[in-house]
Amino acid sequence: MLSNNELERYDRQIMIGGFGREGQEKLKRAKVFIAGTGGLCAPIATYLVAAGVGTIRLVDYDTVELSNLNRQVLHWEKDLKRKKVYSATEKLEQLNQGVAIEAVAEKITEANISQLVAGFDLIVDAMDNLPTRYLLNKAALEKNIPFFHGAIYGFEGRAMTVIPGETACLRCVYRGVTTKGKFPVIGVTPAIIGCIQATEVIKYIVGIGKLLTNRLLVYDGLNMEFREFKVKRDQNCQDCGHLAAMEEK
Repeated sequence: MLSNNELERYDRQIMIGGFGREGQEKLKRAKVFIAGTGGLCAPIATYLVAAGVGTIRLVDYDTVELSNLNRQVLHWEKDLKRKKVYSATEKLEQLNQGVAIEAVAEKITEANISQLVAGFDLIVDAMDNLPTRYLLNKAALEKNIPFFHGAIYGFEGRAMTVIPGETACLRCVYRGVTTKGKFPVIGVTPAIIGCIQATEVIKYIVGIGKLLTNRLLVYDGLNMEFREFKVKRDQNCQDCGHLAAMEEK
């Protein structure tokens, strides 16, 4: 049930066709897990909190560094050396006190991923490395939780949505050796990709629109182009191949 304050606060989005009070109530009941509190998380979390998603869990073990501030806009100069999850939570709670923010200062590993995402309805990828994304992808498939992927590099970014048992997963798209280390990025790129991810999350929860399933959306900021690539499920995928095999039986 929405309060009078909530009806006023979310009035403009409730007006959207197919959204309505029912959609807002779905957002209020939703529990979203966000992995990482860096550049992608800033727009994702900000707009999910502003939209009235009921519960958000932020997980990250890193601390704020000066070199983060060109893109990680939930962290300010006063937050240097603080744990990112606490810095981000402080800002988000000021944005909307009606949303429950859970801050977990842990590194995501194979040992704890299952426990970290337990009880959540959606998993959002705001990470900066492929190995951890693979852990998120696998956990999403095992627990049948939708997974919203985003990645950035310089002026380029990409996004896709994974529905376990129905669509291609992250492993179907990314193959081969994973690269590690520092990479270039301008702050506007995670802003754009993160907003796309947040849009996908809201659409999924409310149940409107067409999702980025079996499609990889690629953004080229230097040439201001969006391209879309169709993605097919890999029957031999080490993460989701067994699901495809089960469907064929």
